[in-house]
Amino acid sequence: MAGLSETRGPAIAAARPRVVAALAAQFRDLDLAEEAFSAACEKALAHEGEIADLAGWLYVTGKRVALNRLRSRAAEERAIAGKATLEPMADILHLPDPIPDERLRLLFVCCHPALALEARVGLALKVVCGVEVAAIARGFLVAEPAMYQRITRAKAKIRQAAIPFETPPRRLWPERVQAILATLELAFTLAYGDAAGAGPHAGFGEEVERLADMLAELLPDDPEVAGFAALVKLARSREAARIDAGGAMVPLSMQDPALWDAGRIDAARVLLDHAASARRPGPHQVLALVHFTHAKRIFGGGVDWTTVSRLYETLATMRGGVPVAVASAVARSLAGSPGAGLDALDGIDPAPAATYLPYHAARADMLRRAGRVEEAAVSYRAALALQPSPAERKFLEQRLASLD
Repeated sequence: MAGLSETRGPAIAAARPRVVAALAAQFRDLDLAEEAFSAACEKALAHEGEIADLAGWLYVTGKRVALNRLRSRAAEERAIAGKATLEPMADILHLPDPIPDERLRLLFVCCHPALALEARVGLALKVVCGVEVAAIARGFLVAEPAMYQRITRAKAKIRQAAIPFETPPRRLWPERVQAILATLELAFTLAYGDAAGAGPHAGFGEEVERLADMLAELLPDDPEVAGFAALVKLARSREAARIDAGGAMVPLSMQDPALWDAGRIDAARVLLDHAASARRPGPHQVLALVHFTHAKRIFGGGVDWTTVSRLYETLATMRGGVPVAVASAVARSLAGSPGAGLDALDGIDPAPAATYLPYHAARADMLRRAGRVEEAAVSYRAALALQPSPAERKFLEQRLASLD
């Protein structure tokens, strides 16, 4: 049984978005889709023998579970009477649709404008990506119970307002794109929370790049979509350089550009040129330009920290929040002095910053460079207390030890 769990588990996780999307489309109930999929997973792990089409098996099993649960609700019996026949999964997953991917289609459903933006993003991450509520809450720098309530209310609103589970008309896509990009960005951030690519969300990187490319094809006139696709490619171009031989994280400014993927960097440049031609700047384009400024190291030379600092100042006018403020402070410290960066950090709201690991790591590094060793050690320990990934922990421990 343990062997099956180890080999079948990753395949089940990979099939999750497709199966949940299909079950949600079939039953118009996000909670039921998730519950049915979980039950199907338990049956799959307990099933001895080969399963040729795991996604199809999970869908059919999940549908049986859902139908049984609906039958147990007396008020629903009449509604499900005509759904007793189990059609092949392909009949659900390959219906004619302008969006040729069931995960992207469900993202459009979850990101309905009737829901608040954070609720849309949280719901999409939970349902489509299978991200645990605790991780979503950390991404938004809010308490887990608060995020759970937002997601629960969003599901209830979809149910009560009878929001359709079909792809909206193309003319309505722009009003949902912001939330879809925010969802994919947070999923991508979770994927890169572990520099070694070994965390529970590591597989999101490849999937987000695929969905971003698909969005760019579906919405070629949206510069923010192109900017986000470029951002993902630039981040993924550095995967081979993110850890050293000892398994410790290597900060972006210290990575070896020879290990970067020049093909992805060039593809990102093409996307950024296309986005710039629209003359409608946005936060994803600006953030991609920050990454492209770093990527220029592949052609020789160092990082233009003055440009990076100015880009973050521009980004702060478009998008507030602790992550942008911390990144801006880091750029300011490297373009000017550690003191300038520390002054910027002091202006950040301390409540959300307290649980944001990069805030403490940045403060520690600035204090270290300013020669304030004891204070730096306190900040390094504060960062380590927030349970970083193994690669990040090794890097922080090395920096802390170097203070001695």
